[in-house]
Amino acid sequence: MRKALLMMVMVLGLVSQAWAADIELAKKSTLEGILQRGELRVGFEAGYMPFEMTNQKGEFVGFDVDMAKEMAKAMGVKLVPVNTAWDGIIPALLTDKFDIIMSGMTVTQDRNLKVNFPSPYIVVGQTIILNPKHKDTVKSYKDLNDPKYIVTSKLGTTGEEAAKNRIPKSTYKSFESEQEAFLEVMNGKADAYVYDQPNQVVLMAQQGASAGMIFLDQPFTYEPLAWAINKGDPDFLNWLENFLAQVKNDGRYERIYNKWIKGTDWIKDIQ
Repeated sequence: MRKALLMMVMVLGLVSQAWAADIELAKKSTLEGILQRGELRVGFEAGYMPFEMTNQKGEFVGFDVDMAKEMAKAMGVKLVPVNTAWDGIIPALLTDKFDIIMSGMTVTQDRNLKVNFPSPYIVVGQTIILNPKHKDTVKSYKDLNDPKYIVTSKLGTTGEEAAKNRIPKSTYKSFESEQEAFLEVMNGKADAYVYDQPNQVVLMAQQGASAGMIFLDQPFTYEPLAWAINKGDPDFLNWLENFLAQVKNDGRYERIYNKWIKGTDWIKDIQ
């Protein structure tokens, strides 16, 4: 009898310790910090159309911005946008400059070593915009795998990664912004621009089509985009999973998707 009672006490003690550990973990969650501050700090890099950009009034707008607004509303807190250079966006998250990255970030195994991703909120892929002179000669990304072709993309992106890995024999040039990389091709200084499909659609609608640029719109990579948060935070990850499931099934996601991804009416209001 005494042995049984002793075992019960030990089990209850272990359960109590585990419960206390769970409470401590919850207190350390980013989610708890957001609620206490009354602010959701969202990191992104303005300029990646149609996900985040600046309109003519100087306001941040785009697919990710609208999703962030819905997220802050669901938490009952104020949205605080934090515009950050892409090459420093993960280090900024790790040093608590903001709570979450919502910036069209592709889930890669390398990034996943540093941050955690909930389920993807959209899946895209790399596509190609060609200079008009290649209309009859380049039909696929494979045709560009030759040193005579100059291929551009943005520094530190999966567009750059795809160019280097999928067409390694091409002559690759990187640029600080999407616009610079695109203009290099439009001005005839390069042959092809590799980047995410949604951004390419925007560039074609803005300038590409009128300049006779050729859009190879069939993605040749699989790229799930997801939000990024710090590791070791199951509570925040769980909340994000449930939030994403909710907005994807109550009409909010479809409304935002149709506005920014399918539609192009917003282009006239962008800087």
